[in-house]
Amino acid sequence: MTLRLFDTARRAVVPFEPSPVVRMYVCGITPYDSTHLGHAATYLAYDLLTRRLEELGHEVRMIRNVTDVDDSILPKARELGINYLELADAELARFQSDMDALGMRPPAAEPRATAAIGGMIDMVNRLLESGHAYLTGGTVYFDVSTFSRFGELSQYSQDHMVRLARARGGRPDDPHRRDPLDFVLWQPSLPDEPAWRAPFGVGRPGWHVECSVMSMDALGPTLDLHGGGTDLIFPHHECEIAQSESVTGVPFCGHWMHSAMVSYEGEKMSKSLGNLVFVSDLLKVADPRAIRLALGRHHYRAGFEWYDTDLAEGTALLHRLAAAADRPAGVDPRPFATRVRAAIDADLDAPRALDALDDLASAILSGGDDATAPRVLRELAGLLGVDLDHLLDFR
Repeated sequence: MTLRLFDTARRAVVPFEPSPVVRMYVCGITPYDSTHLGHAATYLAYDLLTRRLEELGHEVRMIRNVTDVDDSILPKARELGINYLELADAELARFQSDMDALGMRPPAAEPRATAAIGGMIDMVNRLLESGHAYLTGGTVYFDVSTFSRFGELSQYSQDHMVRLARARGGRPDDPHRRDPLDFVLWQPSLPDEPAWRAPFGVGRPGWHVECSVMSMDALGPTLDLHGGGTDLIFPHHECEIAQSESVTGVPFCGHWMHSAMVSYEGEKMSKSLGNLVFVSDLLKVADPRAIRLALGRHHYRAGFEWYDTDLAEGTALLHRLAAAADRPAGVDPRPFATRVRAAIDADLDAPRALDALDDLASAILSGGDDATAPRVLRELAGLLGVDLDHLLDFR
């Protein structure tokens, strides 16, 4: 089987055939609030991809950044009356604890934006010197007119990009911009905000430049795969491409992967609506493997609604898997293993893979004399990120 993934840029499911060492960059969190189900669903998709690539013999170098300085974390720290790095440290620790509980593979590195400021200053300088950026009113903007392929990733219309930029903090109506879609590379800091000295002024970086710098620092100028949520396609990833390729002159990324958004019982999940479902809260009432199984019932590209009953279904599935794994024998597991791997290779179809795994568990519970069946069930569950070897820990 050939692993096939949907590529956002090509709008098609295509073969993903990277080199033996896979250079993967996944946009991480801005640590100003707790890990919610949207985060968990997103990172579960890349964890499943990592596990399958490793099984196929690849070494995966997955880098996941931490945006510990930007327009979201600074106001939150101001509201709480604490230093922004103190807030970042606390929320990052909670995020990492949640990811560990859910059985996520740790990244090869988790660089923080505040540790990469020097590289960002250098990149902005190079963009200014090459004419891809301009300085006005103390702010450095990227000039999108100098990058002819701006908008090719998202394939959105100009009007739609402007609307999204306005909705996502881009301030396209700023009169200092030559074009509404020109984006901030460097900006002056407010009096109570962190600031760094740069040749073009004292201030702090814009949102997009950090990922270009940190990804290239860790993985080189061209990535095999870049991922994140669909909300990052524009402006974040579109801007990353423009600034990166304007500096390097080579393609920034070979494959773009995006996971869809999660809603809660009929409504968009958002902080403003007060309906975020936090992983740390679910971990108080459910086995983390049940949470993972419940999330895996939804395809990463299919936006879905989370219902409280999903957790009960995940728990029931975990009970069936654990009971089957504890049996001495069962049916021939090979057809089920083929189905599981074929589903994963077909654009990470976790729901179909879980159906095959559930069918194997049910078949084992019905009897059989193949002594390899429980072991294969455990191996396949492990491929899907569910550890059935420590049954004593099962709640």
